[in-house]
Amino acid sequence: MSILIYAESAEGKFKKVAFELAAYAKNVATSLGTTVTAVTVNVSDVSELSKYGVDKVLKISNDNLTKFTAKAYADAIKQASEKESAKLILLSSTTDSLYLAPLVAVGLDAGFASNVVGLPVSISPFQVKRNAFSNKAFNITEMNSDVKVLSLSKNSFGIAENQSALTEEVFNPTIGNDFGVKVESVEKSTGKVTIADADIVVSAGRGMKGPENWGLIEDLANTLGAATACSKPVSDLGWRPHGEHVGQTGKPVATNLYIAIGISGAIQHIAGINSSKVKVVINSDPEAPFFKVADYGIVGDAFDIVPRLNQKLKEFKAHNS
Repeated sequence: MSILIYAESAEGKFKKVAFELAAYAKNVATSLGTTVTAVTVNVSDVSELSKYGVDKVLKISNDNLTKFTAKAYADAIKQASEKESAKLILLSSTTDSLYLAPLVAVGLDAGFASNVVGLPVSISPFQVKRNAFSNKAFNITEMNSDVKVLSLSKNSFGIAENQSALTEEVFNPTIGNDFGVKVESVEKSTGKVTIADADIVVSAGRGMKGPENWGLIEDLANTLGAATACSKPVSDLGWRPHGEHVGQTGKPVATNLYIAIGISGAIQHIAGINSSKVKVVINSDPEAPFFKVADYGIVGDAFDIVPRLNQKLKEFKAHNS
């Protein structure tokens, strides 16, 4: 059962999820006695993948793939899978890959399991553990198809180095020009940690009382090297960009540390962040629903607690840097 992964990138640089996916694939490949092949799109230097166990890279360089379109990328991955006779295709759970994975599965007439959170429970029969019911439960899914497509939940396996000898091969899939959609422009935030790549997210809600107070959140995030985020009401009010809205109806996050400040904890918000490993809640309302799922909770005024927390963190960093 050969394994193929899509090593996702942006502007010619690999995303962190690509390394987690490679590490996961290497672990599965070792148990199967096979190798890991990665397909990349418009990345010139792919050597970093060798650190995480990738044995071979199919390098696609195509101007038609400069901007992401799900149909075109899925077709390229399908052709790479067929070239390598891959029986197991792995993608991450980023926004782009969530569009890609079902299209790849349909194109290959493959079984598809999303939200995979661990190594296969069993190889024969092939079974995987998955998040279910908005991350409130798990299920074990058995896959009987010849070709299988898995979507790995972010931060569910971790990044582990496993050096391999990497070979590179130029791959030129047949890519047309009619993708069904046309990308007019792409707007990206710059100069700060993105939610997608962050290990730590500092998020805030209406408890901050207005956009003029967001400096407290940004200062704490800067100290922690974290991304900033917000609840849906905050983005709806225009206090923060919609790109920072996390939750079931926004961007799902699965960080190592999620700090929620002044967020009551609506079920949709909790569902979108429930895969985060450690959740810290700061809220003046001791009955806030968020406390029920928090690993650590602080009842108090954010305008008092956050500056003091930030100062202590800065002192800690100064003495331990």
